[in-house]
Amino acid sequence: MDTSQQLPDDFRQFCQSVTAKRPKAVIDHILQYGFITTEELKQRYGYNHPPKAARDVREHGIPLETFRVTGSDGRRIAAYRFGDVSKARFSRLSGRTGLSKQIKDELIKRYGCKCFIYLEEVDKRELQIDHRIPFEVDGEPDLEPENFMLLCGSANRAKSWSCEHCENWNSIKDKSICLSCYWAYPENYTHIAMRQIRRIDLLWEGDDVEIYERLKQQAIGLEKEIPEFVKEIIEREVGRDNDG
Repeated sequence: MDTSQQLPDDFRQFCQSVTAKRPKAVIDHILQYGFITTEELKQRYGYNHPPKAARDVREHGIPLETFRVTGSDGRRIAAYRFGDVSKARFSRLSGRTGLSKQIKDELIKRYGCKCFIYLEEVDKRELQIDHRIPFEVDGEPDLEPENFMLLCGSANRAKSWSCEHCENWNSIKDKSICLSCYWAYPENYTHIAMRQIRRIDLLWEGDDVEIYERLKQQAIGLEKEIPEFVKEIIEREVGRDNDG
């Protein structure tokens, strides 16, 4: 069943603008067949966690609804199809590349072409626009650059995993908790997903790579992992300052 002709042109164009592999597979399948089942996601596309594939689509601003169908073994299984395409998320973000491109360009102008979490320079095409406060907690924010951040794929996946395992995401849904979280404001935070954790993401590049390799060899010689070894060095230096 091909339902693509029943969808507004701007919505189909918006769907076709998604290039990330997993959500694109889901979107293209629904455009062609009308829906996709969890069985198809696992067997045809190799996605062993179908809800995550569906979430990836929703995070691009494309509404999906879940319903039940009969699987190949006769059991009832979940399936996904497009939801109400007039929903606010689509209509507001789909100036399509319009507004999203404006926001991305403004963030790059202010902060440079880099990941907000890892602070590394990234090709513009690889940077993804992400809500500082998850949509699941606070809904769709005003379309102002201050409400968004640019993340590389790795940082976006790490943030998604941490947020999805946070009590605030799952039940509390208090915006103020997110506002003080590392994943929203890594430059000024008091917790990471409601846990008393602090972190530093270090990057070696260019001539500094040699320093990293020396650290690596020293860590191997001591039978330690590099993060553990670096942390011990920092703790020694901080302790030395306190002793002085």
